[in-house]
Amino acid sequence: MSSMPPPYDAAEPATACQVTQAPEVPTAVVAQREFPMHEMASLMDGTFSHLAAALQEVGITLIGPAFALHHRAPVSTADLEVGFPIDAPLAETLTLPSGFEVTGSVLPAGRVGWISHVGGYGGLAEKWGAFTEDIGESEEQMTYPFWEFYVTPSSPDVNPATLRTDLFSLLEPR
Repeated sequence: MSSMPPPYDAAEPATACQVTQAPEVPTAVVAQREFPMHEMASLMDGTFSHLAAALQEVGITLIGPAFALHHRAPVSTADLEVGFPIDAPLAETLTLPSGFEVTGSVLPAGRVGWISHVGGYGGLAEKWGAFTEDIGESEEQMTYPFWEFYVTPSSPDVNPATLRTDLFSLLEPR
């Protein structure tokens, strides 16, 4: 099984903001425009609970954790892609039991800033705020898209204090 290339393969969480070069990675996603933020749980559940099996059926392997990629800052709605990084581009459209359609996409290549959040999902907004500040202080400029990797698989028996989420933002080219 192939695995994620750096920086996505970091065994340890990044406690401080890192800036590095990221490769393009093929993904299988459910893409939504103007998706209501209050329905995010149904989108995540409807995607993540079925997508691995659907990809396996067409011979595609997951190479990393679930993620959500945003094309703009979410307000009451979001333009986003939720899915998994995969070992080969997805050339067909798959329909999940939840009714969501899965298409091929990519995590973009380029310079990225990233940091890890360890703790419950409720602390993510605060972490994004601090991360954005750190990036600004390092005289980098964030651009779209930005994404979250849910490194620790969510399950009913997982301790929220141990959840690791890696935050990434594309940076303006230098």
